[in-house]
Amino acid sequence: VQLQASGGGSVQPGGSLTLSCVASGSRLDFYHIAWFRQAPGKEREGVSCMNYGAKETYYADSVKGRFTISRDSAANTVYLRMNNLKPEDTAVYYCAAEFGSSQWSCWGWAPSRYDYWGQGTQVTVSS
Repeated sequence: VQLQASGGGSVQPGGSLTLSCVASGSRLDFYHIAWFRQAPGKEREGVSCMNYGAKETYYADSVKGRFTISRDSAANTVYLRMNNLKPEDTAVYYCAAEFGSSQWSCWGWAPSRYDYWGQGTQVTVSS
């Protein structure tokens, strides 16, 4: 599967953005999908993920209540809706995919667990 992330930009604190991750080459329905982010000088961290089948979603504590992950199967696209953005949300955001299974959940893994990555999209939150 190939992933194409987009939707980043510059917003003021309190603003909103929606990131998109469009897949080609395979159906996303078969994959665990995750959003990671990496701020300058920091390690890549998990933000949110959705298990294959879209029945479970997970969020980092820092974004709970503000970010929402969703999937449009017809469009083969996963979204990350980000509300009430804060300066600490500034980072490059990546979508990632790995073939899903009931044997493991999408959450709690290092980025290396995911084999397929989009190219990253910059989100900057600043006044």
